[in-house]
Amino acid sequence: MEIYETTREIAQRKNWLLSLVVIVLITFGVLIVLQGIALFVALFLFGIDLDSVVKLMSGDTNIPNGRMALYFIQGVGSGIGFLIAAFIVAKGIDHADLGLKRQLQRLSSSKLFLTLLITLGGMFFNALLVYLNAQLELPGFLSELEAWMKEMEDQLTEMTMFLTDFQSVSELLVGLLVIGVLAGLGEEVFFRGVVQPKMHLYTGSYHWGIWITAFIFSAIHMQFYGFLPRMFLGALFGYLYVYSGSLIYPIVAHILNNSITVLLIYFAKQGMVDFDIESTETVSYPLALLGLLVVSAGIYYFNKTKLLPHEGLDQNL
Repeated sequence: MEIYETTREIAQRKNWLLSLVVIVLITFGVLIVLQGIALFVALFLFGIDLDSVVKLMSGDTNIPNGRMALYFIQGVGSGIGFLIAAFIVAKGIDHADLGLKRQLQRLSSSKLFLTLLITLGGMFFNALLVYLNAQLELPGFLSELEAWMKEMEDQLTEMTMFLTDFQSVSELLVGLLVIGVLAGLGEEVFFRGVVQPKMHLYTGSYHWGIWITAFIFSAIHMQFYGFLPRMFLGALFGYLYVYSGSLIYPIVAHILNNSITVLLIYFAKQGMVDFDIESTETVSYPLALLGLLVVSAGIYYFNKTKLLPHEGLDQNL
């Protein structure tokens, strides 16, 4: 069960709309402010001017130190931004106890290893969802919307390819820190640590709480042709939290998922593995099925072992 203990009236079920409005305002406010600060600092830290940053944000990949500047802006403005927004909402508004000590006490080496297997299984199964999502075609009367979605997807894909076009080991390490560690930590503390238990409270169902949060988690990335696989990952991370009672497991799974993808991209560019992040033309159904079986078995095990008395988990889950 998630840990989010508060007696503040604004966090109660009857005030769900006000609470959501506060979350949205605080989150976007924090992200905008931190990205502005990060952008300002990047001008001096990486020796670039404002015009170059604007070009960089518009897709110009020929700016010296541009990749490192974007890592810095994304790491501070997004990864750290979600982390700060989560603690402002939890501690500043709801006065909530996230039970961090209890979450750490619920760690075990066997479940951490199982989390690795579940993450790998999820990546195999997600390849099928990526393939299916890429086949999305909207009705004719929504052609303008579809064109806009594809344009947005192309821009974000181009930016992703630029960010992962590592030219040195140092860039790879910074990429792992920003894309893997900071994104995994910040997004999980915010979405699974704060938003999910609140959705659980508002809907009265941990299943609804998980899937609504996963939907929001996927939608906020604005990558429509990656919506299904990202929502699946969000739900997977959500069930890891609910069935373990520790936010550490979804944090580890998120970091592993992102970091393994980054490493595969790097090794593919070195000619060491055959991996193309842009490819959506084929899918291995046996691997996807194997991945689903691994995920199902792993989540089943987490679920079966969630009610150990000494862990103090909710017996009425």
